[in-house]
Amino acid sequence: MKKERTILALCTGCLISAASLQAQTGKDSTQVARSYAINEVVVTGTRSETDVRHLPMTVSVVGRPQLEASQQASVLPVLNSQVPGFFSTSRGVMGYGVATGASGQMSLRGIGGPAQAGLPTTGLLVLIDGHPQYMGLMGHPIADAYQTMMAERVEVLRGPASVLYGSNAMGGVINIVTRKMQEDGVNTSINIGAGSYGTLQTEATNRIRKGRFSSTVTASYNRTDGHRVDMGFEQYGGYAKLGYDFTDNWKLWGDVNITRFNATNPGSVSRPYIDNDQRITRGMTSFALENHYEKTSGALSFFYNWGDHWINDGYQPGGKPLDYRFNSNDQMLGVSWYQSLQLFKGNRVTVGADYFHFGGEAWNKFSDGHRETSADKSLNEVAGYVDFRQDIVTWLTLNAGARVDHHSQTGTEFIPQVGLAFHLPKDAEIKAMASKGFRNPTIREMYMFPPQNPDLKPEKLWNYELSFSQRLMENRLSYGVNVFYINGENLILRLPNPAGSGMLNQNSGEIENWGAEANIGYRFNSTWGVTANYSWLHMENPVLASPEHKLYGGVNFRKGRWSASTGIQYVKGLYTDLDAETKENFVLWDMQGSFKATHYLSFYVRGENLLAQRYEIIAGYPMPKATFMGGVNINF
Repeated sequence: MKKERTILALCTGCLISAASLQAQTGKDSTQVARSYAINEVVVTGTRSETDVRHLPMTVSVVGRPQLEASQQASVLPVLNSQVPGFFSTSRGVMGYGVATGASGQMSLRGIGGPAQAGLPTTGLLVLIDGHPQYMGLMGHPIADAYQTMMAERVEVLRGPASVLYGSNAMGGVINIVTRKMQEDGVNTSINIGAGSYGTLQTEATNRIRKGRFSSTVTASYNRTDGHRVDMGFEQYGGYAKLGYDFTDNWKLWGDVNITRFNATNPGSVSRPYIDNDQRITRGMTSFALENHYEKTSGALSFFYNWGDHWINDGYQPGGKPLDYRFNSNDQMLGVSWYQSLQLFKGNRVTVGADYFHFGGEAWNKFSDGHRETSADKSLNEVAGYVDFRQDIVTWLTLNAGARVDHHSQTGTEFIPQVGLAFHLPKDAEIKAMASKGFRNPTIREMYMFPPQNPDLKPEKLWNYELSFSQRLMENRLSYGVNVFYINGENLILRLPNPAGSGMLNQNSGEIENWGAEANIGYRFNSTWGVTANYSWLHMENPVLASPEHKLYGGVNFRKGRWSASTGIQYVKGLYTDLDAETKENFVLWDMQGSFKATHYLSFYVRGENLLAQRYEIIAGYPMPKATFMGGVNINF
């Protein structure tokens, strides 16, 4: 660890010298009074809205136009192409499912994805408007619950965010910022599409703003037969958000989201399953009271997540049907408060506190009516944090933060981070950051199913990062590159029990990852634009769902009533089976297009894997070759 800190200190010293020299040069070139071009404002890196230039961490933003152009029901496929360093697994044209054989596993820079087959994603945190979204018992997100219909934009913070968000934000966070109506009026949109393998995709959204009142109501129904036998998927859900601005400075809002999906897992090609079915319902609701003033802003919020799961683990051909069904219900409730204050010019201090209560019950219900409980447990977590930002000089911003987090089972954890942002001439930025991430063991790992172990300790890591970014030509050209080094310990692995027979969850794993990420975008004119991103990842201890190389390049076209986009993604060195050390390489070509027939009516078409590649993302689950979908959008 000393070696990595020494390297970081030397690099930071060089950066300070270089930034100081460039800042002085800028002064000599009459750059003192220059103004920055308008940059993206994000909320994920620091609870209140902040110009991304002032943050030392790397944040990617996928906006509503990109989400709509993709014509995808889920946000994950869009993040796969648009966010360097991010990857999620899938096994078909729609739907992820849960339990063994499920997809929707996510990773950032090799963190979050499972280190062993059959384990869920627990090191990457999904948020909805800043509120954690994971199962109270299992501690992992549910990919099928994160739909584009509710998202105004998705902010992905690449790297630890445990200072602000606590456990599970070890590898980063995906924050889904929900939709809202900005101007007075009423807008209704309906999307209906159909495509390969009996796939149907529908969505209806109504948005209203009248004076100080606003509302968003969305409903959807999606289904597919799947490209393999016994791979059907059906999903329906709804989302509603109501808001009221009491004054220009105070507002109250609340929302609710319910998603129900029925999925069937056919098993791998070599180990097929019969009747491996899931019936899952997930729900969430939240309320928030926000204040926004010139020099201070904050919020007090309450959120509640819940889920009901019914799972038939199925049987293999030649076997016998199981005489029980797995059932579980889980809950997670929380109260969060933060207030951000500008004490003096160039300064921003944010203080906050979180309280989480999570848990649930799991049992097997047998055909004769009796039940056997495998878990009935709840835990608590309470934390306080402070985040400090100060402009040292016009060209340098210091960021520092710390969190004290107490878990009712594992005890107290201290989480620090520090970063520097150098503002250079010609809208260039250099950033350096060191941050700690952690993850508490889940109830599943401590108390459910062999090899449970109640004595587990938190997983921990340190992330060190240097980045450079710049916007030129009145923001028509933007690009960035960053390098990172991650070192962690206490990863929870299933290993032989040193005190007896069988397996036992143990804090024995290690992380040592390093790599580089880059992105570029250029808008030629109002008609043509191009984007590209690339990530390279080296892992001393490989994990699933984390490719060594991921490259994406896309072209966007919009003129008159026509719009189109196409992109090619190259993935190399993706582990699909750690035991067999099986890797997968593939190239995917996708294309979307739309035509606006009238002010209210437009038609679209989408094609995926147009090269008809044969590939797998999960071992034993061949992905479909070329697929197509067409549909209609109605707006009034």
